Amino acid sequence: MSFFHTNAHLVRYLRNCNDFVVAASLHSNALKSGSLTHTFTSNHLLNCYVRLRRIDLACHLFDEMSQRNVVSWTSLIAGYVDSGHPRFALRLFGKMPGCSVAPNDFTFSTAIKACSILSDLRSGSGIHAHVEVLGLQTNLVVCSALVDMYGKCNDVNGARRIFDSMGSRNVVSWTAMITAYGQNAQGHEALLLFQEFNSLALDRPNHFMLSSVLNACASLGRFASGKVTHGAVIRGGHDVNEVVANTLIDMYAKCGCLDYSYKIFRRIPYASAVPYTSMIFGMAKYGLGKLAVKLFAEMLERRLKPNEVTYLAVLHACSHSGLVDEGLKHLKFMYAKHGILPNTKHCTCVVDMLGRAGRLDEAYQMAKSIQAEGDARALLWNTLLSASRLVGRVDIGLKAYKKLAESNHQLAGAYVTLSNTYALAGDWESVLKLRREMKRNGIHKDTACSWIEIRDSKYVLFFAGEPSSYEQETELINLLRELEKKMKERGYVGVSSVFVEVDEETKEKIVGLHSERLALAYGLINIPKGGTIRIMKNVRMCMDCHEAFKLISEIVERDFIVRDNNRFHHFKNGSCSCRDFW
Repeated sequence: MSFFHTNAHLVRYLRNCNDFVVAASLHSNALKSGSLTHTFTSNHLLNCYVRLRRIDLACHLFDEMSQRNVVSWTSLIAGYVDSGHPRFALRLFGKMPGCSVAPNDFTFSTAIKACSILSDLRSGSGIHAHVEVLGLQTNLVVCSALVDMYGKCNDVNGARRIFDSMGSRNVVSWTAMITAYGQNAQGHEALLLFQEFNSLALDRPNHFMLSSVLNACASLGRFASGKVTHGAVIRGGHDVNEVVANTLIDMYAKCGCLDYSYKIFRRIPYASAVPYTSMIFGMAKYGLGKLAVKLFAEMLERRLKPNEVTYLAVLHACSHSGLVDEGLKHLKFMYAKHGILPNTKHCTCVVDMLGRAGRLDEAYQMAKSIQAEGDARALLWNTLLSASRLVGRVDIGLKAYKKLAESNHQLAGAYVTLSNTYALAGDWESVLKLRREMKRNGIHKDTACSWIEIRDSKYVLFFAGEPSSYEQETELINLLRELEKKMKERGYVGVSSVFVEVDEETKEKIVGLHSERLALAYGLINIPKGGTIRIMKNVRMCMDCHEAFKLISEIVERDFIVRDNNRFHHFKNGSCSCRDFW
């Protein structure tokens, strides 16, 4: 009876223990009393070590246990996952059949989580097959983990098949599917699924689901949908959650409302480095480099420790604002002051910064010194190639292109950028040669498109040169012609961004029907004066349209916000927030 009394007390203490010194003392007492001969007690001590992130001691205890059950195995597998060792977790899971221990639903869900972290579709599919053999394919916990795993492994169809096969679903499974869509560039489907969840009134969305929905709104630039979701955040009392607040900062920034982002940021009590980093990134995209650097200084004054992502945001801010000396200073301070070694992303950002400032030779020398492979290498040399086009350095552009050709990564974009570089230099023979090579190799460039939010989350998509696809074709063409005439009266000549050899009149027609101009004309016709026109574009806005938008904002006395794949442009009173630096 005394043993039971002692053991019960020990288990109770272990359940509530959050201090390593106390845990070590309890471990010592358990050894003296012989309590660890009981698997039940050993499992509680094992869980205690896992909770305290002492995976080394948990592993040692596991090895010393004379008898282990499924709880013992699951606890250590979970410990490996939570401590950042998912590969060890899968190895341990693989040993269970040889030890005649059958996994339960929690074991499976934990092992599947390890596959999610690793994006290991092969191992995940193998575990999925094991689940089906044991008849757990209808288990809610396991299926929710499988949906998440397939989503993390970029198999959205696989995630959806599991989701649709589930006899019952909870907020976790719905969140997993919404997140899977959002993480795989299918934000529209994520929003549709969230609408379905709300219409069924099954449960209230939790902060994980709302964060995923807000991320989808951010990726699409869905301002109206973002505001509606923000309302759900407030109603659910999740606005005090820093993760949700941080997602709201990002969403409003990506929807062209940096002032909203800043208000939310300032409402966070005792903000950590994460919202500071998001706010710095937002300012960077708007070309507010000096404000971003000032906010970073405030963060350091509050003794918040920056990480790699924070420094990437600061370097982006310097790059998009021409603050070269400031950026180089922060590159140096990364390691000197905070012990953070610059990685390829940081160095690529500095190459971009030097290139934008016209310091192409320095940018090229730095690019050559960087060891990068795969997508990181492609991004590095594509960055230098784009800078070469902006500055008109065909020689550097050709060197960057050759490096990309060696890696055989992202060649379509490289072909187009180099072709445009030749065109700007007037080398039409090289343009023709390069385009023939593209055709021969079956490489096609991405189709440029723009979309605009009208009202009640309604969006209209535009492709260059296709006004006939819309009901208001005549109105669109007439408005664009009228605006073109007024711009010419102010000295506008926009033909520099035509990369085919045609006469000037044809060039004007081509530029005049770029997708962002069609979207702008549609917005001017359909959005009442006083409402901000927000346009998204999937590629970089051309220089001609950029100049045109500045003039049109002055002519019609309206604000336009354009988000291209590079940054934000806020056109107002004949100028742009980027100060022609993008």
